[in-house]
Amino acid sequence: MAATFTEWVRSRSDAELVTLLRARPDLGTPAPSTLRSLAARAASRTSIERAVAHLDAGRLQVLESLLALSDGGPPVAPDRLAAALGAPDSRAAVEQTLEHLRTTALVWDDGEGLRPAPGLDEVLGPYPAGLGPVRADPPAAPPADLAPGERQVLDALTWGPPVGVVPPAGTAPRRAVDALVADGLLLRSDARHVLLPRDVGLALRHGRTHRAPDLEAPRPDGTTIPAASTDAEAATAALDVVRHVGLVVTAWDDAAPVALRAGGLGVRDLRRTAQLLECDEPTAAFVVELAASAGLVADDGDAPASYLPTTRADAWEQADDAGRWAVLVAAWAASRRTPWQIGTRDEKGAVRAPLSPDLHRAWVPRLRRDVLGVLAAQPGVALGLEQVAQVLRWRSPRAVPPEAAVAGLLREAALLGVTGAGALSGPGALVARTAETAPDAVAVGRSAESAVLADALRHVLPAEVPEILLQGDLTGIVPGRPSPELARLIDQAADVETRGAATTVRFSTSSVTRALDHGRGGEDLLAELAARSPVPVPQPLEYLVRDTARRHEALRIGAATSYVRAADPTVLAGLAEDPRLAGLGLVRLAPTVLAASVPAAELHTALRERGLLSALEGPDGRALGRLRRPARLDRDARVRHGGEPVRSPGDDARVALVRALRRAAPSGGPPPDGAGPGAGAAARSDGAGAPERPTAPGTGGPGHDDGGPVPGTGADRSPTGAGAAVAPRPGPADALAELQDALRDGRTVWVEMVGGSGTLVRRALKPLRLDGGRLRALDPDREAELTVAVHRIAAVEPVD
Repeated sequence: MAATFTEWVRSRSDAELVTLLRARPDLGTPAPSTLRSLAARAASRTSIERAVAHLDAGRLQVLESLLALSDGGPPVAPDRLAAALGAPDSRAAVEQTLEHLRTTALVWDDGEGLRPAPGLDEVLGPYPAGLGPVRADPPAAPPADLAPGERQVLDALTWGPPVGVVPPAGTAPRRAVDALVADGLLLRSDARHVLLPRDVGLALRHGRTHRAPDLEAPRPDGTTIPAASTDAEAATAALDVVRHVGLVVTAWDDAAPVALRAGGLGVRDLRRTAQLLECDEPTAAFVVELAASAGLVADDGDAPASYLPTTRADAWEQADDAGRWAVLVAAWAASRRTPWQIGTRDEKGAVRAPLSPDLHRAWVPRLRRDVLGVLAAQPGVALGLEQVAQVLRWRSPRAVPPEAAVAGLLREAALLGVTGAGALSGPGALVARTAETAPDAVAVGRSAESAVLADALRHVLPAEVPEILLQGDLTGIVPGRPSPELARLIDQAADVETRGAATTVRFSTSSVTRALDHGRGGEDLLAELAARSPVPVPQPLEYLVRDTARRHEALRIGAATSYVRAADPTVLAGLAEDPRLAGLGLVRLAPTVLAASVPAAELHTALRERGLLSALEGPDGRALGRLRRPARLDRDARVRHGGEPVRSPGDDARVALVRALRRAAPSGGPPPDGAGPGAGAAARSDGAGAPERPTAPGTGGPGHDDGGPVPGTGADRSPTGAGAAVAPRPGPADALAELQDALRDGRTVWVEMVGGSGTLVRRALKPLRLDGGRLRALDPDREAELTVAVHRIAAVEPVD
């Protein structure tokens, strides 16, 4: 079996290496040059900190116990580890945890037992599990006949931290400490502090490293909510958020708000939006952010900029309620925005505004998945903020999320209908599963998952009602959820007074005028109301519609982009009725004047093609030689709100990288079990004991391949895709990783550095210290120490 961590990494199969790169993506970015570099990078402090940051409390306990029991000594057996954790009956749970830690290369097996990854002690600190340092002398168990004062001192240090402050001289506690130091039960670290040795601490803990095992996630007590109640409340919230977003799109289509100079929506526009939606300002801010995340509204890019509906809003408005909700919830699941920070102040003291550019946080999608995962772990149970935060603290004790962020995400989930009455709803459970298993698939409205989400909501929505009961007092009642067509009619022609199991609306002069402004005629509106009412249209409503339509049509205002006029009316005869000119939008204003909806240059060209000689004229009526072409505006261009979701490289790229690393592996070892093609292939030797450096594409040499780069790997493949990838050349990250590996193992390495004359100098050095951008190393041949700036080091290779 492997004798070192590097050899253990080399012995992993291709599938295991791909799994490692998937679990720790930073190991493949940038691509390492060799498997030794990969192992050194996996043992670097930065990479281990990233891997440990999101480990749960149970896995951290196992790592701390392993560090405390091994500490550079013999490997630890799983049975001993389970006993030290106080979980001899939970051997299966310990094995499962160890398997995950092996997969992420935080624990490795040398054939005799388990060892922690190199560098793990630097990340977890000098006192794992609250245990002190290991003594060089043989361990001594604390005697049973300790004085009461001495026992109190040991009890205070037993479960950590193992560092104590020396009491003042002449006191009883000081005498107890001095006695313990004399007996070897305490160690002096300096004049003011003492340490409890690790062996004494383990003896006082009866061989345990922790008070109690914490291998399983807590299950806080919550309130059990029936599924029907959860889904009913979630359906109501989903319909409300869809209606609110629709109102924002319609309102901004009529009057676009102007963006602030620094970006974002102003306070007045936010208040106006809150009044429109009849909700508080935080809810209005979330609705605005949701519409922008879904791409329904965007900054038009002008100066000053305005927020306008996009072409995507046209398709969104044509979908039913469930389809609209699916687009919104998919956008929310992939969003990196933090609407709960709106109204707070940034580092400069400025108030954060809705749609502000500084509301992006890369960690939001991960925290959202964690919050939904907590709720999904206890289906049908309503959990509050403190209960969810308790589970999250167990899941990542080294990276506890802010409580304000957790509260904000829970509120957003309730507003969207992902939760109902505090518990995860049926559609919300599907959102949680999709976000956990396929986080990249919840792209805004473009994935098959959106259709599945829409179907899930349709199952919990109440049945649609296509009828409205019209009454003589200019009101109407919809006994249920209105159908999309009826809802569109109500939004245009009536004002909603109450909502609930039934919706009450009122018709007025302003509401009927709004319907007429949307292009409806008075007779058409009455006909549609009669078709959707089981009773005849009441006479007061009929009088209201006809009278409003008569006054609405008395004065007409239109728009014309250009016109054509002639001295002889016969020249223009038949042009407005010609079907071949229908695209010009010709309207007869007078016998000698036609208005058009196209620019004058286009109208001029169309008439010329029809055989009519025409001249261009200016506003003063004088003839022009030609019209100046106006500047074009790309009206489809929109600034994407929040950017595209970050996608990690796929397994194809990882497989290509692993094959490249196999080709760069030094000779002398058989391929591991399960390794892919080319595993264990020997690199040519230069005769000096060092492996030959991989050849760059296009330079010839062993393994030469002129194929293009493989996306996401930095490796190169053959044009046909049949050959293995050529390993990437070593970079600065590989050099640092090799130095850290050599420093940890006490090895000598070849260091290529830029000398005083600017040429490369190759020397065999033993690293002593790497800190502050400088390397202090020993040159065994010259028996001298030297200090080298890290930026002057070009490459590092192992001597062996």
